[in-house]
Amino acid sequence: MRVLFVTAEVFPLAKTGGLADVCSGLPAMLAEFGVDVRLMMPGYPQAFERAIRKQVIAHLPGLLGAPPSRIVSALTPDSHLPVLLLDCPELYRRSGGPYQDRGGRDWPDNAQRFALLSQAAAGVALGEVLSDWQPDVVHANDWHTGLLPAYLSLSGGRRPATLFTIHNLAFQGVFPGDVFGSLELPAAMFSPEGIEFHGRVSLLKAGLRYSDKLTTVSPTYAQEILTPAHGCGLDGLLRTRAADLVGILNGIDELVWGPANDRHLPEPYDADHLAGKQACKALLQRELGLVDDGRPLIGMVSRLTQQKMADTVAENVHRITARGAQLALVGNGDKEIESALLTVASENPRQVAVHIGYEEPLAHRLFAGADIILAPSRFEPCGLTPIYAMRYGTLPVVRLTGGMADAVTPANPQTWREGTATGFAFEHATSEDMLAGIAHALGTYEQSSHWHRMQVQAMHRECSWMKSARQYLTLYEELTRKMACGHSPVTPRSLQCAG
Repeated sequence: MRVLFVTAEVFPLAKTGGLADVCSGLPAMLAEFGVDVRLMMPGYPQAFERAIRKQVIAHLPGLLGAPPSRIVSALTPDSHLPVLLLDCPELYRRSGGPYQDRGGRDWPDNAQRFALLSQAAAGVALGEVLSDWQPDVVHANDWHTGLLPAYLSLSGGRRPATLFTIHNLAFQGVFPGDVFGSLELPAAMFSPEGIEFHGRVSLLKAGLRYSDKLTTVSPTYAQEILTPAHGCGLDGLLRTRAADLVGILNGIDELVWGPANDRHLPEPYDADHLAGKQACKALLQRELGLVDDGRPLIGMVSRLTQQKMADTVAENVHRITARGAQLALVGNGDKEIESALLTVASENPRQVAVHIGYEEPLAHRLFAGADIILAPSRFEPCGLTPIYAMRYGTLPVVRLTGGMADAVTPANPQTWREGTATGFAFEHATSEDMLAGIAHALGTYEQSSHWHRMQVQAMHRECSWMKSARQYLTLYEELTRKMACGHSPVTPRSLQCAG
């Protein structure tokens, strides 16, 4: 099985959020199952700095109005996965992030930047770039690669099967309609039946419309996005593709996320020896300027946006600390929310700490040093934060939505009897419900034997990529069988399997 896995970011070559973790952990597990998987991503400066064994293997002519580019073969520095870096310095070698400049403004040519990634990947997929390797399946991820299934659907000859994963439907890669003329697609595709979205171009819609199979990152989210409330205007199209949509809960890389071997921690620990967790808490409190007075420490590692209910948290910091807890937040996002959080932290610096910006080592230390992780969301496709937290014996407080509902088993009388409780949950996206969930966690924290039992249960929860990767492998095999029979759900062919 040969799989071309195309994405905008891969940890540790480039990371802005959970997408990068998924696009490193899943391919690594697929490789362990014997899949010949090759990653493909843009050649950002940090990707070239961190990748190893780099070698130019192909030259591409100017595509989509971009200058000529190169394909550079390399390996990821940790798992040694093969990665193809699309090297077009004018588009990718910039001083800002993958999607925005240093001022937080979207790159104005993002449509061209990611269309080029899709078109170059289509060339690799069709055997036009590499002479010795062609995939059986192309796995595209999120809006950045949405045009890839569209380009492949136009192939007149045999093509690989395509699978498109929705990591967050709210981010759709929508651009002005006049961009369409530069994408080298048939005019008929700029229609409601194609990639047109209210007069604009939606790259994510292209992936939904033209891929053979669709997945998203949790079973509950797969059902939610079929409804107007969570479908972000695409629920109608998704309902027509419902038979091809599968929800698979993300896993995590247990070698990267786990207190027993985490190089970012001052002291290792595990479910049988939790003493080291207290040392991690003490260090984190000193690092953040918090007083060590025996209070439970609530952590939050998140984009500071309305989706993540960071605005609700900012409005209720005083009410949280009044319940006898400390609060430590790490993240960035909406400038007004950042400002509100910094203001409230300045008013109570010994009990509230706010760190604007994401730093990988600090995130690890917070997962280990906090007692509770707060992960409220108005909607959440998967939500890796509570999964990471449980690995560190840090119990999550989540809202029951999307992947949160699939990942966390809330404490209640039944789950106590069954010994399955791994966290706390609330139902509605309101201050009152969130504070009630926090109060439940804090009340349980005071009962040390109950708390310890839940910590152990959470740390023993299966969260590796093994189960999820097997589900993806099953989908790959199903797709390749269909393609071998000459059938694709979105590009029907006359040849059908006998019987």
